[in-house]
Amino acid sequence: MVDSSAIGRSLAPTHARVEAGRLRYFFNTLGESNPVFRDPVAANAAGFAATPIPPTYLFCLEMMDADDPFAMLEALDIDLRRILHGEQKFVYHAPVVVGDELTLQSTVTGVTQKKGGAMTLIDVTTRITNQRAEHVADAIRVVVVRNPEAAS
Repeated sequence: MVDSSAIGRSLAPTHARVEAGRLRYFFNTLGESNPVFRDPVAANAAGFAATPIPPTYLFCLEMMDADDPFAMLEALDIDLRRILHGEQKFVYHAPVVVGDELTLQSTVTGVTQKKGGAMTLIDVTTRITNQRAEHVADAIRVVVVRNPEAAS
């Protein structure tokens, strides 16, 4: 069972490039048709240096570009069959646009036991910086781990 000793644990950062083709595929999947997200001219007219990304795309980049997207959970010895994605939020400090080279650094920021230890909530905060070392966003997620052995 994961306990508070995991707080502060980080693994190697993930590096990702925001590519127009991958972003277009993401928008096609969602049915997103806003020209600001699809047309560099419309993005410039809206005040962006290039085509911006939607808020949830950072989570996709972290999962797609990580050498092992489950490395943090494996390092904490969590059985992947016992996890749920509990919550996700994003805090943006600056726009992220096509062409940006991002570094995503995830750290365990909290561990809470619930229901007498039958569930563990693990808070993971990912700090995202761009190629200019600007802190552009934080992605905060909660991973829920079922601990059936604690429920008995």
